[in-house]
Amino acid sequence: MKIDSTEFGSITVNGALYTHDILIQLSGEVVKRKKKLSKKYYGTSHIISLEEAEFVYEKGCDTLVVGAGQYGNVKLSLEAAEFFEHRGCRVILMPTPGAIEAYNKTRGKAKAIGLFHVTC
Repeated sequence: MKIDSTEFGSITVNGALYTHDILIQLSGEVVKRKKKLSKKYYGTSHIISLEEAEFVYEKGCDTLVVGAGQYGNVKLSLEAAEFFEHRGCRVILMPTPGAIEAYNKTRGKAKAIGLFHVTC
């Protein structure tokens, strides 16, 4: 699983172009991000809720890489941050272009999942 590139509004993974936010699971499967799990609490998908954190987390993962958007607008709620911390899951949160590099570097070194916001 390798993330090839991103630009505003899209991300390319293993040659496949996605024009929506994505979640890369431990298995390498790419699924559409369930933004509504956060939007219903905060009115925006720029704050990751506890409910979305519970959906994203997979038993056995030790790293979550969050692509916070091209300009880094996505944040974890306090509850989501505590959720990952209590499970021993390190969170790397940075603008999506940098998060792609971080995710690709974790391959083979960590049991990583990735959540990538492709716009702001």
